[in-house]
Amino acid sequence: MAPATGTVIPPRIVPAGRHVELPGRGTTFVREAEGPPGAPAVVLLHGLSATGGLNWVFAFEPLRRHYRVLAVDHRGHGHGMRTKRFRLADCADDVAALADVLGIERFVPVGYSMGGPIAQLTWHRHRDRVRGLVLCATSRNFRGNPREIGLWSLMPVVTAGIRTTPAPARRMLLSRVIERRVPNMPARDWVIDEMRGNDPAAVAEAAAALGRYSSHEWIGDIDVPTAVVVTERDGLVPASRQRKLAAAIPDARTFPVQGDHSVCVTAPDRFVPVLQRAVADVVSRSA
Repeated sequence: MAPATGTVIPPRIVPAGRHVELPGRGTTFVREAEGPPGAPAVVLLHGLSATGGLNWVFAFEPLRRHYRVLAVDHRGHGHGMRTKRFRLADCADDVAALADVLGIERFVPVGYSMGGPIAQLTWHRHRDRVRGLVLCATSRNFRGNPREIGLWSLMPVVTAGIRTTPAPARRMLLSRVIERRVPNMPARDWVIDEMRGNDPAAVAEAAAALGRYSSHEWIGDIDVPTAVVVTERDGLVPASRQRKLAAAIPDARTFPVQGDHSVCVTAPDRFVPVLQRAVADVVSRSA
């Protein structure tokens, strides 16, 4: 029987997700791919306006062969925790709290774009829990030139405007934008459902938080094995800035991949093998 209109058909390669209560914090959403018994844990942290499923859709199966793989939906994104105020530090604390609930003592945060600062903050705020870091398509800061400074400075105004818009109107506008931007493709209903879960106000606040973020004062203190996956053709986070991130972290190693900021989903055949090498390098050095 053909599925009814609007039926959500997630790709088979994406593990089913579940909601997990974080005591004193709220309810988060995690997708988990069980690896071999006793395998090291890696926690995948997605980028702005994405979800754990969308950002890492092609990485679950290859990584689960060697690791216990978890991917969270950050606050205000996808099926993640609802929030009245988005803070990157809260997302980092959510990761540590999730590890507590799941009985994971130490893990490797793997952050993509916005997930990079969240991974950095997870180490900064919970150093005893982090055995290594993998930072992809990301930076120490996101305000490198006048254009970016001007763009980020507008985000509080955008956020305030979205917050004052009635929720039904926000949802309707978001649905229209998503449906126009997502082409006909396999699992289109699932992709739309993932993106439709985003809270526009929280996403705008997340963008503003990125504009304010800087780890310059403490990034050089990172004392765990670190790999930086550099997206060489990135138009959003220039490769030069990604290399500066790597240079600022003692003994960090770079893993270049030929692709732009969306290479994780547009060219997984290039991205995933590099990601695998980066994770393997960090895990081997942290053993």
